[in-house]
Amino acid sequence: MAKEPKDEPPTEKKKRFFTRRKFLYTAIAGAFADAFFIEPNISSFTHEVVRVPFLPPSLNHLKIVQLSDFHYKPNKDQGLMESVIKKVNDLEPDLILLTGDYVDGHDPDIDPLLIHLAQLKSKHGIIACMGNHDGWVNDGSVYRKKFEDIGITFLINENIKLTIKDVDLYIAATDFIWKGKPDPVATLKGIPANAPLITLVHEPDYFDTMLEHRDHHLQLSGHTHGGQCRVPFINFAPKKVRYGKNYIHGVYKKQDSSVFVSKGVGTTGIRVRFSCFPEIAVLSLVG
Repeated sequence: MAKEPKDEPPTEKKKRFFTRRKFLYTAIAGAFADAFFIEPNISSFTHEVVRVPFLPPSLNHLKIVQLSDFHYKPNKDQGLMESVIKKVNDLEPDLILLTGDYVDGHDPDIDPLLIHLAQLKSKHGIIACMGNHDGWVNDGSVYRKKFEDIGITFLINENIKLTIKDVDLYIAATDFIWKGKPDPVATLKGIPANAPLITLVHEPDYFDTMLEHRDHHLQLSGHTHGGQCRVPFINFAPKKVRYGKNYIHGVYKKQDSSVFVSKGVGTTGIRVRFSCFPEIAVLSLVG
């Protein structure tokens, strides 16, 4: 005849309770340390193959590095930026594209960041556009002069033609969207209908508006920080920002165009990231 199990001694139950509680406290402390002291300081790579309509075979696998949303804090982000610059230069990119939000609202001086950006190296140049935080504290002409003084092309509602391997590749950039003055018509003026085109638009949700003026292009955006803090395992971003609610991170396709949204490099608000490391986006173009 089988013996009935005896009740577990109260001391054993108590031990199990404290063990579970200790595990929970340890997990919370670890997540807190990661979010505030580890992740914001360690950049990561995201590699994507992205399609650019009309891109000829000679430009297939052109390597582009996109950096976005620095929100540079001189007393906190110096080590991060030194690491980012070294990692990018080690990649020997064909082209570097910067998609806005260079300054932090509490310290709108861009000069400390430009010391880092001046060290970037690219075979075919560096091109930048405005972000909303930039436009909220300074006129675009201020950034244009400062960026061009260190050899970076700065576009606001305009485009530029690059000739690479005897092929024309157009880069266009709007003004920032959130309280800015974006002008898609001026931005796209003069670009042939069948030319390969990359547009820089800080806020990703403007992709739908750009499609009304031009299909067949690749848009690069930032603004969302990928959510900045994401739910692990399910990769969900609970926090969304105006003009960044439909396209959060990664590649999205619509009609014959695509948009890639970067997680960005820096942080806004509290300097915290969780399950969302600062990003160096390495994009390989295909036709």
